[in-house]
Amino acid sequence: MKRYIGTTTRGIRLPIVREGDDLVEVVFDSVVKAVESEDIPVRDKDIICVTESLLARCQGNYATVDEIAEDVAGKFPGPFGVVFPILSRNRFSTILNGLAKSGRKLHILLSFPSDEVGNHLMDDNKLYGAKINPYTDVLSEEEYRRHFGEEVKHEFTGIDYVKLYKQIAPDSEIYFSNDPRTILSYTEDILVASIHSRNFIKRELKDNGAHLVYGLDDILSDPSDVHGYNEEYGLLGSNMAGEEKVKLFPRDGIPFVEELQKRLNAHFGVHMEVMIYGDGAFKDPVGKIWELADPVVSPAYTDGLEGTPSELKMKYLADTELKDLPKEEMERVIVERIHEKDQDLLGKDETLGTTPRRLTDLLGSLADLTSGSGDKGTPVVLVQGYFDNYSNM
Repeated sequence: MKRYIGTTTRGIRLPIVREGDDLVEVVFDSVVKAVESEDIPVRDKDIICVTESLLARCQGNYATVDEIAEDVAGKFPGPFGVVFPILSRNRFSTILNGLAKSGRKLHILLSFPSDEVGNHLMDDNKLYGAKINPYTDVLSEEEYRRHFGEEVKHEFTGIDYVKLYKQIAPDSEIYFSNDPRTILSYTEDILVASIHSRNFIKRELKDNGAHLVYGLDDILSDPSDVHGYNEEYGLLGSNMAGEEKVKLFPRDGIPFVEELQKRLNAHFGVHMEVMIYGDGAFKDPVGKIWELADPVVSPAYTDGLEGTPSELKMKYLADTELKDLPKEEMERVIVERIHEKDQDLLGKDETLGTTPRRLTDLLGSLADLTSGSGDKGTPVVLVQGYFDNYSNM
């Protein structure tokens, strides 16, 4: 029988998980119950996506603002700069509280008109009307307010982030510039708070005379029996877990995905793939946010999810070299071409218009959109048919 359905995603509901729970067992049990209750056939290459917050919670990977403050105070003996933090209550406000509690004066440098992930500090039209050059100009907090108003609220959250950050760190100074070297006018000790540009900015600051340069990935990165940590990402990928606490990005993801894969494969008698996902990577055309506030979409995944899609663009073939063929003949040729395609189609014309992204970035974004970020209660997502194509009948 011909298959009429391609890729499907299903959010799987889980019980509330807590520190110390065996997450492999919890996810395995929930997947089995879900597929049995809905009589869902399980096939080779089906994918189980588990949100990163579940693993971090089970690991107890938490830290308080006082623990952040202690680590920061040990790294910076005096005032220091905070370069390009994102605008977020969930992602940065609690971290900023910890930085302020270190007792060091903060010089905060914000990029404009938006932060690294697209949260806007100002209206682009007002910026243009004020004849401010975002590539060269530096604004003080006073100049920012004069040009853009005493209340500049984020479109979706309704928060004035400059005001919020100043309330959290009242003794700080805030500046606006897109050149990270601007901070060197105020201090030579710097904490780089950006996510995806952090390594280049660290290098640029060091090359231009900075004394101490750390990133958020260097804070709470040392193993500890007292508080949470992440050796690779530090505070990057952390989320608010209360006014005085953050949940860090999970550790030891590879052992988790491999053990869960082993359990699933043994039970269902097929070969499934497993991945951990955080934020997806996609841009909101209205709010201009491109979402990815985690350092990576997927911090851990099984081997079968390595690489990028190798797909032919059916629309391109139908509109070009096959356009004069009868419909049935066109379908036959396309199926044949799919069967015979190379696994490495990089740069080939027949791939024009396909999505050149890693499989885990695409799947993580799909899972993130499926699970949502609120009260759906489906932190695990079953993806089926993702590796199917038009030739799979």
